Amino acid sequence: MTIYQNLLGEEFHKLHPKLQARYALPIDVPFFAIGTMSKIETGARWLTPFLKFASNWKFLFPENGQDVPFTIKNTCKLLPNGEVEVYWERTFYFKERTRCFNACMSIDTKRKVVKDYLGEPSLLYSDLTFDVTKEGRLLIRSGFQSVVIGEFEMPIPRVLEGRVIVEEGYDEVRELFSIHVFIHNPIIGKVMAYAGEFKEQSF
Repeated sequence: MTIYQNLLGEEFHKLHPKLQARYALPIDVPFFAIGTMSKIETGARWLTPFLKFASNWKFLFPENGQDVPFTIKNTCKLLPNGEVEVYWERTFYFKERTRCFNACMSIDTKRKVVKDYLGEPSLLYSDLTFDVTKEGRLLIRSGFQSVVIGEFEMPIPRVLEGRVIVEEGYDEVRELFSIHVFIHNPIIGKVMAYAGEFKEQSF
């Protein structure tokens, strides 16, 4: 079973069948999809230098836009230590620039969270909790976070965290996956938000 099946247990089967297939992720068999972000919005302008800095690590980015083409690729890998890891590659094709938002996820079975290392090389770590809504959508929320500096991790005070809420679903009529992401901070408000749709493609 993948890290997501292990984490959710019986709840995994309450996901929409298309989401179950999407997150089954056999080892070395990528899920690949092409879609469009109907909107991508960042927060206050003074965040721009930080977002530009983060973009150097294939993490956040400062661009805003509507109807932005994007691709998503998830690959499940078996590491030499026996741990299973899922590599996330999200690529956004703005008119003047292409931006990436990459991450590596694995599971902490004792704490029942997904360990999410964001950026390449990793710049930020976050615990993630996964839940299933009554409609069969996947709901993801961030928890504890830390800044990654080489082999060291520095905890981020709760008040300074970029708190994340992700909801992913499937539209049976249009045969498309939907995604909504909102990143905010309790003091400054919105850091970034994006929403869009995508469809699986042969890889």
